[in-house]
Amino acid sequence: MSDMTWQSAGLTNRGLKRLDNQDNYFISADERFFVVADGVGGETGGALASRLTVETVETMYVATPPDLGNIEDMRAWMVKAVGEANLSVKQAADASTDKKGMGTTIVMAVLGDNGVLHVAHAGDSRVTLVRAKEAKVLTTDHSVVMEMHLRGQLTLEQCAVNPYRNLITRCLGHEDDVEVDYGQHNLENGDWFVLCSDGLSEVVKPPEIASIIGESDGCADACEKLLAAVLEGGAPDNVTIITVSLSAIASPVVSGAEKTSS
Repeated sequence: MSDMTWQSAGLTNRGLKRLDNQDNYFISADERFFVVADGVGGETGGALASRLTVETVETMYVATPPDLGNIEDMRAWMVKAVGEANLSVKQAADASTDKKGMGTTIVMAVLGDNGVLHVAHAGDSRVTLVRAKEAKVLTTDHSVVMEMHLRGQLTLEQCAVNPYRNLITRCLGHEDDVEVDYGQHNLENGDWFVLCSDGLSEVVKPPEIASIIGESDGCADACEKLLAAVLEGGAPDNVTIITVSLSAIASPVVSGAEKTSS
């Protein structure tokens, strides 16, 4: 990917209402693999679930990295990585009575060759693309309210204030198998993308994310500014943010975004 330059940064914060932080995140040493996991399931259970998830996919990326130029290999690798993390969490939950019911969301992004972004997720942690001062959410929340929206029962505005908006329909650790959504997206010069837990997306909406990105001096500054907006909004949950900015990309060679499930 010699025709691309990029930078990244990440942070996690307990927020203002939670007693502990059950989020975890990972940025690989080559800054091409990014992960956010938002744990659920009681005091220490959620934190353990998200930590095990991040550790599992990190180990897999280091030991058996994907072929960054092969789209089919990327898809298979990401689905397998989520599956391995799911088993790690479930085995830990099954082995400890006080961890029963723990789980975690996951969202992963890999910067592939030729300016292609590969995304896989389960749960309501998100990837948002910011391009030309506009934000587009690349993932679909696996939540009760999003399912109602897709059935035409709720508008997105109603989803945002619905009392059941935090109920997720997919997570790691509850079943032997987990369904994973995968997508690929072409990147352009000047693009940013943001991975986050719902601690950000519940408080700072996509247009404001785009506005903050546009006013930021690099990725670390963008993370801090986004966190400041969450804190100003009350920060009712843990918040985790990874920002990535790109420049100098030649013409992308893969056309169209694709989304599949496995």
